[in-house]
Amino acid sequence: MNKHIKKVAIIGSGIMGSGIACHFANIGVEVLLLDIVPRALSDKEKAKGLTLEDKAVRNRLVNDALTAALKSKPSPIYHKNFAHRITTGNLEDDIAKVAKVDWIIEVVVERLDIKKTVFENLEKHRTPGTLITSNTSGIPIKFMSEGRSDDFQKHFCGTHFFNPARYLKLFEIIPGPQTAPEVLDFLNGYGEQFLGKTSVVAKDTPAFIGNRIGIFSIQSLFHMIKDMGMTVEEVDKLTGPVIGRPKSATFRTVDVVGLDTLVHVANGIAENCKDDEQHALFQLPDFINTLMENKWLGSKSGQGFYKKSKGANGKTEILTLDLDTMDYRSKKSAKFATLELTKTIDNVVDRFKVLVGGKDKAGAFYRKSFAALFAYVSHRIPEITDELYKIDDAMKAGFGWEHGPFQIWDAIGVEEGLAIMKAENAEAAPWVAEMLASGQKSFYAVKEGATYYYDIPKKAVEKIPGQDAFIILDNIRKSNEVFKNSGVVIEDIGDGILNVEFQSKMNTIGGDVLAGLNKAIDLAEKDHQGLVVGNQAANFSVGANIGMIFMMAVEQEYDELNMAIKMFQDTMMRMRYSSIPTVSAPHGMTLGGGCELSLHADKVVAAAETYIGLVEFGVGVIPGGGGSKEFAVRAQDTFKKNDVELNVLQEYFLTIGMAKVSTSAYEAFDLGILQPGKDIVVVNKDRQIATAKAHAKLMAEAGYTQPPKRKDIKVLGKQALGMFLVGTDSMEASHYISEHDKKIANKLAYVMAGGDLSEPTRVNEQYLLDLEREAFLSLCSEKKTLERIQHMLKTGKPLRN
Repeated sequence: MNKHIKKVAIIGSGIMGSGIACHFANIGVEVLLLDIVPRALSDKEKAKGLTLEDKAVRNRLVNDALTAALKSKPSPIYHKNFAHRITTGNLEDDIAKVAKVDWIIEVVVERLDIKKTVFENLEKHRTPGTLITSNTSGIPIKFMSEGRSDDFQKHFCGTHFFNPARYLKLFEIIPGPQTAPEVLDFLNGYGEQFLGKTSVVAKDTPAFIGNRIGIFSIQSLFHMIKDMGMTVEEVDKLTGPVIGRPKSATFRTVDVVGLDTLVHVANGIAENCKDDEQHALFQLPDFINTLMENKWLGSKSGQGFYKKSKGANGKTEILTLDLDTMDYRSKKSAKFATLELTKTIDNVVDRFKVLVGGKDKAGAFYRKSFAALFAYVSHRIPEITDELYKIDDAMKAGFGWEHGPFQIWDAIGVEEGLAIMKAENAEAAPWVAEMLASGQKSFYAVKEGATYYYDIPKKAVEKIPGQDAFIILDNIRKSNEVFKNSGVVIEDIGDGILNVEFQSKMNTIGGDVLAGLNKAIDLAEKDHQGLVVGNQAANFSVGANIGMIFMMAVEQEYDELNMAIKMFQDTMMRMRYSSIPTVSAPHGMTLGGGCELSLHADKVVAAAETYIGLVEFGVGVIPGGGGSKEFAVRAQDTFKKNDVELNVLQEYFLTIGMAKVSTSAYEAFDLGILQPGKDIVVVNKDRQIATAKAHAKLMAEAGYTQPPKRKDIKVLGKQALGMFLVGTDSMEASHYISEHDKKIANKLAYVMAGGDLSEPTRVNEQYLLDLEREAFLSLCSEKKTLERIQHMLKTGKPLRN
């Protein structure tokens, strides 16, 4: 099916509808967002003398919903200008416009009768061949398309986005009885390539895959917490980052999502899955019923399992619900000996064996909860899907789990998992024992860089489809390793391209990483065609290793510190001036030194979700790895004839001075960090390394030549410096910045102005790098800078002193 999506219609503008509309706008698609017409005037409209016939009134619901969505945090839109791609209207005046769209998505209230009425009206205006889908989270697809034409049914299915649509990657596709296979194939590919999602084709069963397993997992914990005499804090401690789940863990997640939403889905499963062997678990425990009666639904009602409260001293305190008394109390810290054993294990997947072997309450909790989860997912095949990897994909993409249930089971060991289940009176589906009896000891295997899974109907190991567009570093790290030290692994990713992958904590850049980068460039220049700097961790890099800088500064080892900064600068300049093309592939947090590395690459292939910026002011220094120099260079490159050059330089100065960080890769173009015509954005992070490799290869094949070093950089000297100093003086006088902020800003001003030269002058990059390094070093000798670095190391938060 060769189809191009240029325009979509979203029917229903609630939180979900507006979120989906924004995400289609994010990827460049035109959107028509429609909702119902209000039946009564608001007080504001009455005061203005408007009537129910006025367009502003008729479109009030849709316009208010979209405005609220665009103001919400985190933002549903990559860039504020992308909102112009959305046109609003109502279902009476504008429904005929759906004739001109390529795809209609229904996102109205979860009631079958209302959905059927909406589809009946849409069919009167829909052009045959147009895709039409429902974002239902649980109503059977087969009921919704009853009575519709053959063409409608052929092009109809469920497309379930998870909220928030921009950030959660799961895109469940649920066929109806008549859905054409080519429609499913098209949506599967479109979801992955264009929407940046993990597409999972599910069976038409209640709650599909993600919510069926996710709600079971939460309900199981709801019942277990009382049985094991545990507190809300203890469960959240055990079900958060330690096992690769979001920081919000279990109860904080329920507060954010809204308890009513969870209860609605749980009730739906309880009602419609009477044959589920764990049916009793979907009944709500008493404390949940009490919360619902009290309307303690979480963030939306101001309290749930947690509640923000102002103490007598005016300080905000987070209180926790005591499930025995149903009263709020101060938070208690949760500590477990088993968790202490995992502190030295960086890879989450390697922790599971240790966790289930724990001798304390935590160990018992993990054995009980994993036994229940493993048994449950094994019994859901073939009911909700025939392929076990789809369950893992759904949990990772829809609930933010780092590993799916079968991956966790593999990490513990399939046989060990069965032994734990037996001890907990849980039983796996018969196919698991059959798999082991056939000699297959794990659910997954990696061969030649690809992931294979155990196919239950075929009773054989099969390759997971759709991997060819990706390079999965976990799969090739061992087999394709070219060089390794404690900071990096260099892999051969084929076609003459190397990839250098950071392996340090939070991917910080220290001596080993810099040595690894230099080694990678040496190897690429000698025997290869190009270099990608990319990884598939949660964040690209949080910047330079400030712990190392702090130690040197405290010990007053200024010669060593000077050498370390010079090595950083020299490495960045090698990224810019080498005989092979260098491509940076940032994603997630790309701060400080991570940003500087991207500034110096020949090309940046950024994931859409890249939060990039020069944040050094927060630790009391200026960017010292070439960032301050590069911003001075980029400012002068944008000087136009008859331009007010000082204004251009000031914009770049403020980006560093205010430690601005983009909230998406598209915003990074506004900040001057990414450059139009040179750098690109990919929506699906899984494709990023492969795309970066393709661009490195393309540049090499086009005849890449090492660029000559710059000697033509125009700096403005005293003229710019004077303006900056007056500005920082007035900001300090008006208490906008502290005295130390002013000192840092003045040092940056000196570098970006090119020093106190008496007139505008042409200089080379090394001149600016020397000024930058000198300023960085002098700030490292300041007591207040050391206090800022120490505070950041201790708390992870910036100090304003």
